[in-house]
Amino acid sequence: MKVNDIIIQQNESTVVAEYTKIVNRPREYQSEAELERALICQLRSQGYIREKIHDNEGLLNNLRKQLERLNNYKFTVKEWKKLLDEYIDNPNQGIEEKSKKIQDDYIYPLKKDDGSTINIYLIDKKQIHNNQLQVINQYEVEGKKKNRYDVTILVNGLPLVHIELKRRGVSVKKAFNQIKRYERESFWADNGLYEYAQIYVISNGTEAKYYSNTTRELAHKENQNKSSNKIKTSHSFEFTSHWADEKNNNIKDLVDFTATFFSKHTLLNIITKYCIFTADSLLLVMRPYQIAATEKIIN
Repeated sequence: MKVNDIIIQQNESTVVAEYTKIVNRPREYQSEAELERALICQLRSQGYIREKIHDNEGLLNNLRKQLERLNNYKFTVKEWKKLLDEYIDNPNQGIEEKSKKIQDDYIYPLKKDDGSTINIYLIDKKQIHNNQLQVINQYEVEGKKKNRYDVTILVNGLPLVHIELKRRGVSVKKAFNQIKRYERESFWADNGLYEYAQIYVISNGTEAKYYSNTTRELAHKENQNKSSNKIKTSHSFEFTSHWADEKNNNIKDLVDFTATFFSKHTLLNIITKYCIFTADSLLLVMRPYQIAATEKIIN
């Protein structure tokens, strides 16, 4: 079976009923660069659009085009600046506020140059396949330090899913710690668009896990409430999750994970329906068994 035979349209369920592993997969050593190339190739076969965007200017230009496409409206220079300054890139807002924009406040009433108002959507939650998925890699940014990110999924031009890879044999926790460093050093840099990331994926090829952007914040707050003399009982890495099928069989290998979790229908459903933004401004991503149970109840 070829990778693109599994695609994308399984059925209307977000979680596949029972997953059969792909037979043709790399078994030998793979470097990080080889993993990255293979991942991008697979995502393209699953309907993602490959873009060569490596800097903030390119990201902003693409974001403008994608929002114009989604909203069927062409911004003037003044209107685009107003949308950026007042809404998308408000300097007083960080990860929590930007998460709320994707989950709750994703419609902005933009005052046009002629004085009328138009509602601008960041994401279409009713017709999820109106949202366009793009994949970029090796994006460079300089904040406190210069960083280069592995692979990012853009949804309507916004980097909503970031993937960090390590070569086979290296602990997946190192990819987790690298994202932690990026949050300190550079996700906020330039126009801060990487603070819109809702989900992080970490993998070393043989294991892949996902977690929300505030998972670490939750663990940090828990640890702050504990006495420094006590042993900390939680570490945020423990809150990362494996993807699974309905029978709760974990789907660990990156090839299998990509075929299921990154199916366009599944990923868009997770972002638009199965992320929960709490009153405490924490973003929680539902586990696969929770999603499966929810859809069975609805059906």
